[in-house]
Amino acid sequence: MTDPQGQPRPRRPRHLMDPDAPRQPRDFDREMKSLSRVQRWVMSALVVTTLFHLAAGLVIAALFLDDPRPGAEIGLCVIAGAFGVIAIAMGFVIHKRSPFTPWLALGLLPTVIGIWLVNR
Repeated sequence: MTDPQGQPRPRRPRHLMDPDAPRQPRDFDREMKSLSRVQRWVMSALVVTTLFHLAAGLVIAALFLDDPRPGAEIGLCVIAGAFGVIAIAMGFVIHKRSPFTPWLALGLLPTVIGIWLVNR
């Protein structure tokens, strides 16, 4: 590369703009799709973990009831399972997929674990 007088031009560092070779314009549509995909994953992770923490709290509450009425511990465990199923369904809805999937059975895990712990 030479300048108009025929002298060799010093090489520019890559991080500086080269007026002879401007950057190509970015594809903003593709970047926005990528950003919305990341936002969707972050939102679904927050929703699912928050609701599963709520379900775990209900199971723990069932374990530490002082003088439970008959069925109160089991009832809290069933409610925890309902929140688990809602958590899985919301994860699918955020990703714009049908919430009616066999993965909903995973949401019943707090109920199974809670009933097992209560009846030990």
